[in-house]
Amino acid sequence: MNILFPAAEMVPFCKTGGLADVAGALPAEIVKALPGSRVICFLPRYKAVDAALHGLKKIPFALEIPVGDRTETARFLIHKAGKVETVFLDHPGYFGRPGIYGEGGSDYPDSAERYAFFCRAALEYCGKAKFAPAVIHCHDWQTGLIPAYLKTLYAKDASFKKTRSVFTIHNMAYQGNFPKESLPLTGLPWSVFTPDKLEFFGFMSYLKAGLVFADRITTVSPRYSREIRTDPRFGCGMEGLLARRAKSLSGILNGLDVDAWDPSKDPMIESNYSVKSKDLLTAKAECKLGLQARARLAPVKDAPLIGMVTRLDPQKGFKMLLQILPKMAAEHPKSQWAVLGSGLPEIEKELELQAGRFPGRFFFHKGFDEPLAHQIYAGADIFLMPSEYEPCGLGQMISMRYGTVPVVTPTGGLADTVGPDTGFVCAETSAPALHQALWKALKAFEDRTLWSRLMRRGMMKDFSWKTSARKYAELYKHG
Repeated sequence: MNILFPAAEMVPFCKTGGLADVAGALPAEIVKALPGSRVICFLPRYKAVDAALHGLKKIPFALEIPVGDRTETARFLIHKAGKVETVFLDHPGYFGRPGIYGEGGSDYPDSAERYAFFCRAALEYCGKAKFAPAVIHCHDWQTGLIPAYLKTLYAKDASFKKTRSVFTIHNMAYQGNFPKESLPLTGLPWSVFTPDKLEFFGFMSYLKAGLVFADRITTVSPRYSREIRTDPRFGCGMEGLLARRAKSLSGILNGLDVDAWDPSKDPMIESNYSVKSKDLLTAKAECKLGLQARARLAPVKDAPLIGMVTRLDPQKGFKMLLQILPKMAAEHPKSQWAVLGSGLPEIEKELELQAGRFPGRFFFHKGFDEPLAHQIYAGADIFLMPSEYEPCGLGQMISMRYGTVPVVTPTGGLADTVGPDTGFVCAETSAPALHQALWKALKAFEDRTLWSRLMRRGMMKDFSWKTSARKYAELYKHG
C-alpha cells in the first residue's frame, strides 16, 4: 500500500507543536503495521531544515506548480530513514524564512498562497514520481486543500483514481481562514465558495476544505472527537459540520515516542530508572534533587514539587492557575514549582513575578530547554496540565512514564489517559475544581505507599504508537 503523509512540520526537522511529534513517529509505525507498504512524508523545506546536517539529497527534476494565473518552480530533496522517505518541497521564496508560520507573533501574510502551493506540489510530485497513493493522510489546515483537490481538479487524474483521503485535526482552533479574494490562488472554482463547502463566515477556510472533502476525518483522542461535534467551545464554529459528518469522524489517541522518552536510558536526567527498578524511589529522589539544584529550589526531599512544561497560552489554563497560586502557596508552604515554557508576553511576565514573589519555591524558565524539560518530567512529583481544552496532550503521558503523577482537567486526551488509578482529574474545568484536585494530590503525596502505587501504575501504562498505528492501518485498509 502506498501512503502519502503531507504535514507542515515533523521531528527531527522542524517543530512548533505536537503535530511534529505525530508526523515524526507515526509513519515508521505504519510501515510496521502494514508490512510491504511504502510511506512518503511530504514536508516544506524551511530555512531551519539543514540539508547537510540531515543528509538530504536533491531529486533531479523540478516542477512548475500553478499558483493563481502563474506558476512557481518546485524543487525537491529527499531523506531516507529505514523504510520511510521524506520529500522536502524546496522553494526559498515561500519557505526559506526565519520562521515556520510567521515572525514576531504574526503569521506570514501570504500563508494562503504558501500552503496552496504546498498542497498542489504534493499531488504533482506523486504524478511525476509515479507514486500512486492508496491513501493520503493529511494533517491540519495547512494540508486541507488536498482532499478538496482530489475531488475537483485531480478527480480524473489517473495517479489518484483509487486514492482515499484521511484528514486529521490536531487542534480545531487553528483553521487557516483567509479572505475570499485568496480563492483564485488555489485554482479551485468559485463554486466551492459556499456555506456547505469552503466558505466560513465570509472567509475561505482551509480546515473546512479538509473536513468537507476528506473521505475520513480523525482527531487525536476519542474524547476530543466527541467534544468538537457537540460543544461550540471545542468545535470553534464547525461543530454543525462535524456533527453531520459524525459517521466519518473518529478519535485515535496519539502515541508517544517511547524511545525518546525512556527514563531507563534518558541521558538528560540525574539517575536512570524503570518501573522494575528496585531503587526506583531512590532514583526519583536523585532526579528531584538534581531538578531542585538546577531550578534553584530549596533541596527539601519531602517538599512536593509541581512541574509544568507547556506553551504559555490561555488554552493551557493559566488564568485558573494564577487565580489559585497564592492560595496554594499559603496552604502548602513546602510546595515547590518548576515551570518551563514560552508564549504570550503577559503570561511570561506574570510567571516571572511569581518567581520573584516566592524565591526558592517557584522557578520559571522562559523559552525551551530540552534537557530541562526531561529533568522536570523526571524530577517533579506532580505534573500539572490545567488545560481549557486539550485535543490529546503528550505531557501527561510523558509524566506518567517518568513516574510523575499528573493533575489534569477533564477534557480531550487528558480525560482519555488519566484516571483515579494514575492521577487526579478535576471535577470540572474551573479554578475551584483545580484547587480541589491539587489539594487532593498534595494530601495523597503525604502517604508514601499510596503515592508509590500511583507512580507505578502510571509507569505501567502503554502509550506507545503501536496500538494507535494499528487503528490507522485498519482505517487505511477499510475506511
